[in-house]
Amino acid sequence: MRLGTVRYDTRDRVVADLGEGKMLDLHLAAEHANENAALFVDMLSVIYNSDAALDLAGSLIANSTNAAILLEEDITFCPPILPVQYRDCLVFETHLKNSFARAEKMTGRPFMIPPVWYDQPIYYKGNRMSFIGHGADVIWPSYAAHLDVELELAIIIGKKGKDISAADAPGYIFGYSILNDVSARDAQMIEMPGQLGPAKGKDFDTGNILGPWITTADEIAHPASLAMELTVNGERWGGGNSSEMHHDFGRIIEHISASETLYPGEVIGSGTVGTGCGLELGKQLQDADRFELTIEKIGTLSNRIVKP
Repeated sequence: MRLGTVRYDTRDRVVADLGEGKMLDLHLAAEHANENAALFVDMLSVIYNSDAALDLAGSLIANSTNAAILLEEDITFCPPILPVQYRDCLVFETHLKNSFARAEKMTGRPFMIPPVWYDQPIYYKGNRMSFIGHGADVIWPSYAAHLDVELELAIIIGKKGKDISAADAPGYIFGYSILNDVSARDAQMIEMPGQLGPAKGKDFDTGNILGPWITTADEIAHPASLAMELTVNGERWGGGNSSEMHHDFGRIIEHISASETLYPGEVIGSGTVGTGCGLELGKQLQDADRFELTIEKIGTLSNRIVKP
């Protein structure tokens, strides 16, 4: 099933997608059915009680009534979950090769893929508080001139674990979502030679977008093989398939969880799929551009960027 978080009547509500612009308010539906509505207080409650919550959600969907149905035109999408922790990886070789080629032209410095990239997943920890949802505006940061989108697949961790093997890792994935890691490329180019990873190239309010849905892991086979596409103002920029990940999410979870506990509600991004950003294509965002990121079985994440 596809789950989300929306704002309706001043309150955030966990909903299940019914299709055709309709969604079921699971908390309200559970109250009407005299079931345990506490399972649907927020998405983290669903994740912590995943077996019971998903079983009940399935029953509520099958027996849904109009009294608990919300219409898309009446709600505002929130991020489906505010991450407990947020990490973003870089595991698509085509994206890295294309980006390095463009960066060499922009800076005059040579860029080469280091051997460690092939040996283990590379990631950074981002700002979990800067997330917005489907339909919200990205506010152009004052210090940047070159803004870019990034088409990524994300997982949401469903169980607490440490030293998780790649073979066991799929059992720790609650679901999948679409991630747009908006980037200030000019700021990123300045700071990356400092060798501490991205900072203000990634960290600004509204700079991370997640949603609109979390598709539960039972709907997607591991390793994920999902078509991915990026369009800007209706023009296709690029895309690919999540099967092109050099390190799949099993290996990513294994690496991150080595001597470190992962918690339910953490979000981990794949990094940008090949041709899933403007940098690779020699393109830049302009004020009022609308970008749509589509991933098979999850949906379309659409937002606009505006200068204040």
